[in-house]
Amino acid sequence: MKVLVDTPVWSVALRRKVRTENASTRELASLIRDGRIAMIGSIRQEILSGIKEPSQFEELRDHLRSFSDIPVTSEDHEEAASFYNRCRAKGIQGSNTDFLICAIAARREYSILTTDKDFGHFARILPIALHDTTG
Repeated sequence: MKVLVDTPVWSVALRRKVRTENASTRELASLIRDGRIAMIGSIRQEILSGIKEPSQFEELRDHLRSFSDIPVTSEDHEEAASFYNRCRAKGIQGSNTDFLICAIAARREYSILTTDKDFGHFARILPIALHDTTG
């Protein structure tokens, strides 16, 4: 099964000056080795945004080019809006990108690797699978 890896996991693994090894970054490395990473343009954009040094930006951009973006469709955006509405009706808020991640993962039966606690709230309402890092 493919795994859609959320920005916070990538950020800890690739953007920090002092890289932290934890269950998520170890799992990311394993998923890369196994060829199970799914990438979308919105996550790529979030990872690359805010990098001040052009050389660092180019290095990270070139590294991320190893992962092709899966196509995002109108149906994905419509489902993301539906997910937003469902969660909002239950008092749960999130970003448009987070709901797009949920929609893409749900429609393709991918799991989501994230450290963002909001996804735990989404998972109580939405048909998403959070990727387990415990083995």
